[in-house]
Formats: sequence, C-alpha cells, structure tokens
Amino acid sequence: MPETGPATASAPEPSTPTSSAPPPAPAPPTTAARRTGLLVVLVLGGLSALPPLSMDMYLPALPQVASALSSPAATIQLTLTACLAGMALGQLVIGPMSDKWGRRRPLLTGMVLYVLATAVCALAPTAELLIGFRLLQGLAGSAGIVVARAVVRDLYDGVEMARFFSTLMLISGVAPIVAPLIGAQVLRFADWRGIFVVLAAVGLLLTLVAWRSLDETLPPARRHTGGVGHALRTMRGLLADRVFAGYTLAGGFAFATLFSYISASPFVVQEIYGASAQTFSLLFGLNSVGLILAGQVNGKLLVGRVSLDRVLAGGLTVVSAAAVALLLMSTGVFGPVGLVPVAAALFVLVTAMGMVLPNTNALALMRTPHAAGSASALLGTASFLVGAVASPLVGVAGEDTAVPMAVVQVACALLALACLLGMSRPWQQREPTGGA
Repeated sequence: MPETGPATASAPEPSTPTSSAPPPAPAPPTTAARRTGLLVVLVLGGLSALPPLSMDMYLPALPQVASALSSPAATIQLTLTACLAGMALGQLVIGPMSDKWGRRRPLLTGMVLYVLATAVCALAPTAELLIGFRLLQGLAGSAGIVVARAVVRDLYDGVEMARFFSTLMLISGVAPIVAPLIGAQVLRFADWRGIFVVLAAVGLLLTLVAWRSLDETLPPARRHTGGVGHALRTMRGLLADRVFAGYTLAGGFAFATLFSYISASPFVVQEIYGASAQTFSLLFGLNSVGLILAGQVNGKLLVGRVSLDRVLAGGLTVVSAAAVALLLMSTGVFGPVGLVPVAAALFVLVTAMGMVLPNTNALALMRTPHAAGSASALLGTASFLVGAVASPLVGVAGEDTAVPMAVVQVACALLALACLLGMSRPWQQREPTGGA
C-alpha cells in the first residue's frame, strides 16, 4: 500500500537535488522491513525528551537559583538560553557526522558527554560558570535530538513519518508533565543542585538503554564520505530549497513561541500571580497533557484524512490567536485578570503546538530523501537558535509584567505563519505520487 497520495496528505514532492546537494540515496526500506519494536520507540522518545527534561525539571528552581547565586532573573534565564544555544550549535556538527559515520557512534559519544556535563552543572559556584556548563550540556545533549529525528527519517516516509512523530510526542510529551513535578519534589529534599544530579542519572540510564537496544539504521551504502566541505554544500543545497526553508523557519518560530512560555512562565505564574512551585508544576503538566492529546489527534485522526499543510496552518492560527489574547490580558485591555484566564490562554497556545511541531518536522524531512542527519540538524538548529534569542527577551522588563512574554509570542507565532504561507506556499505544491 503506498504511504502517501492525493487522498492522504498534501506533503510536497521531494525537491530535485541541486548541484550542491548529493544525489538521492536509495529509498528507505519497505514498511514491512522497518517496523520498530516498542523498546526502540521508547528510546527514540526518550532521546526526543532531552530538551524538556533538561529545561523543565529545572524551571521550578529558577527563583531559588537566582536567590542562591545572587543574580537577577534575566541572568538566570541565560542558563536556559545557553543550554538551548548549545543544543542548536551541537546539531550542526552531529547531524552531518551521523550522515558520515552512522547514527550510533555520534549518539553514544554525545550522550556520555551529556551525562558528564550535567553532573558538573551541579557543582557550579556562580551564575557565570553555570551558564558555561549549561552550554556544554546543550552541545552534548544535541546528539540525542538530531539522531532521533534522523533515525525516524531512515525508517519512515510520508504520512507514516508524520504519524510516528506524533507517537514520539506521546512519549516525549510525558517529560514536560513529569519533569516540573519531579523538580518540585526534589526541591523539597534538596536544593537546585539536586535537580542536576537527577538529570545526570536519567541521562546515564538513557545512554545504557540506547547502547543495548538501538541498532544502526544508516547502512554504509547510504552514508556520505565527504568532509566538512561536503557537509556545508549539503546544508547549502537544503537551504536553497525554498519550501524546505519555509517549513524549517515556521518550525523554528513556532518553537520560539513555545520556549518563550517555558522561559517566562515560572516567573509569570509564581512571581506575578503568587502561585507556589507545586501549583506552577501542576499547571505546566496540564498544558503538557493538552500538547500530548493534540499530537495524538493529529497522528490518529487527522494525518491521512486532512492535508498536513492545512493542519499546520490551522494550528499556527490557533497559536497566534491565543498569543494575541495573552497580550491583550497582559496590557490590561480587559481590566485586571487573575491566573485562571491567563492559564486558559496558555493552555490553548501550548495544546495547539501538538498540531504544529510534528507536522513541520515531517513536511520538511519529506523534502530530503538524502542527508537526513544534515536536514535534522538544520531543523533543530533553527528551532533552538530562535528559541535562544527569544528566551532573554521575555525578561527585559523585569519580573513584574507578562507583557514581554506575550509580545514575543505574538511576533513569533505570526512570523511562523508568514513563513509557512509566504515561503512554502502549500497551495502551489503538487500532490505527492509516492514516498521520498
């Protein structure tokens, strides 16, 4: 049975390789040959959960870290920015490495370094050193993110890939639910340094399971033998594809919208509205439940019945509307508002991301039957770099207003929608005739 077709998805035809991109590799294995076991699915989900684990478990401790290290909130938020920037830059290196040497070697090396860097974060005596160690943590941890996406591209294509990304969201989406709750509970028995000890233990467990259960998915015949110059030419060829670039930027700005919420919500909920760390963790977990449910609706009910581009555009529209509502509430247009309406708007914004993030990944990777590692690196780098820029902007006006968070969210959501409609132009694309 073909995996894509006019009746199932509006994913674009793969772009014709340019002179700067390598010729297409052999098509991925057939569906029957590439079924994955539950343990492999869980490992890929765990690797995809590295960003929320590294970020969200730490969120309830942000006010405590600011107090313990005698630093303002804007400086402590740079610890999030540093980790995010490291994950972005690391993917640019590890993605092409995985195309050249296979998926396992770069993954396991990066994961070992992630565990070591996370353990060192627990010893940081100053905010400046913590920022530096978080950068190293992000650089090493990027291996899990980029390789997980590349493995999915090795194994799946078309709407099946979109469905698998939604399945990964079900698994990795548990991390934003449990991570703040775990972080809040750790704070009951230890200070913020204990959170990094727990993160190091989780990273070590994930490394051991990946080593034992994740086989190589990129055979030698499909690897690229070129060096740095070849990798740069491949990335340049990918970025020259306007449609791929449009999906990549749309995903990057959408992620920045989400990350501005991740970065600012601890201060908005706890400092402005006076909620406890436990209340913040419960609200954060509820939003993550919405994200997971939307991802499952996307994968189980929409993909294959409604075009991926239409679902993506609808999701971005909902995100933009929720961001505008938050801005109006933050600026006092509706008069004084309490935590409930603000939390409701945040819930809608985060939930709609479940129909945005899986589809931007799938639609972009459908354009790349070759160099999945490099394409995955560009997708991840765009998301994490834009998110790293957005993170400090949400705190520029101090800890007593949510206006900067809402402004950043509105701007990024609208830019994401503009990139989708202006660059990818889904209404102009031909229906696919088969897999990539």
